[in-house]
Amino acid sequence: MLDGVLVLDLSRVLAGPYATQLLTDLGARVIKIESPRGDDTRTWGPPFVGEESGYFLSVNRGKESLAIDLKSEEGRSIVQRLARKADVLVENFKLGDLTRYGLDYEQVAEHNPGIVYASIRGYGETGPRASEPGYDAALQAVTGIMAMTGEAGRPPVKLGVAWIDVLTGLHAAVGILAALHERGKTGKGTHLDLSLFEVSLASLVNQAQATLLTGQPPERLGSAHPSIVPYQAFDTADESLALTVGNDAQFTRAVEVLGLANLAEDDRFRENRGRVEHREVLIPMIQEALRGAPRAAWLERFREANVSASPVLHLADALNDPQAQALGTVGAYDHPTAGRVPFVRSPLRHHGNPAYDGDVNPPPRLGEHGRDILTRDLGLHEDEIEALEASGCIVTTNAT
Repeated sequence: MLDGVLVLDLSRVLAGPYATQLLTDLGARVIKIESPRGDDTRTWGPPFVGEESGYFLSVNRGKESLAIDLKSEEGRSIVQRLARKADVLVENFKLGDLTRYGLDYEQVAEHNPGIVYASIRGYGETGPRASEPGYDAALQAVTGIMAMTGEAGRPPVKLGVAWIDVLTGLHAAVGILAALHERGKTGKGTHLDLSLFEVSLASLVNQAQATLLTGQPPERLGSAHPSIVPYQAFDTADESLALTVGNDAQFTRAVEVLGLANLAEDDRFRENRGRVEHREVLIPMIQEALRGAPRAAWLERFREANVSASPVLHLADALNDPQAQALGTVGAYDHPTAGRVPFVRSPLRHHGNPAYDGDVNPPPRLGEHGRDILTRDLGLHEDEIEALEASGCIVTTNAT
């Protein structure tokens, strides 16, 4: 779908690389610009496989790597020349760093007015926090995520994945695609300014709206929902399940399955609003009933009654679930140092197929495509490339 689109990826760690991986999944050519020591996530582990960390492998498939020193005049010149050829540039440098390198939006757009330039920072480009680093855990703390996550009466909890980084990457990719569409009509590019701070607050949807309306922040409810009851995880005689009742008719069927049919006629529980107000009374009764049989038995009974209930699975089980197998969710590619590597495919599909077809290129080794990029895209000769290597301006790795 994005065949012919050239993306220059000057981002590191997660939000930016996630956005550019989405673009390469859709067919764009992505050149990843790394320092000679590489993206920080190359060393974030364990686990490691071959010479790479699992973290790096998760967000860099299909890209080309050019390892280059932007602090050198030659390195800056090379990346500036690539920026003049690119359709998209994604960066997450500290505010002001790329200005010194001649790679901020104004300087790039002067030579390439059609560039779609996306900047990703922790707190944006203005305001009292603009210069602060944007680590996901810090943003979860600042934007209220930690304060609402965890069990009541216990300390705040960080989500088990860098949720804000991932959502920022998604927003960046959507913004880039919209900007490319607009450029197709006007010929002009644009500068997208994204912050993890704003993305996090915007992604709190109903929780943010409720807080704006009431002035009251969300309470920690564990797996429970602030506006729907019952809608949470419960223990059974052996393993846990999630009972997610979406309306009053489902509640009536659910309590019949549980042997608590009288609760559907109780004025406190007949409607969802009452169930939310009296959750402290209702939830213990449901929990006590569920402990009376194993999970498999309850799941079958709820399924027959058309009530939404799901097993609480560990991630390893989810990745091997029959549904994941039916969809082909987990694929594999051949990596030059790690061998056959499994990965989670893009969920984007068209005509029932994944967003990309054919072989998937593995994440690049550091500087793996440097020689090819400098030769093919910039027309450098072998002696020029060797001189750059000798000076330490670039690091290359020959593919095997």
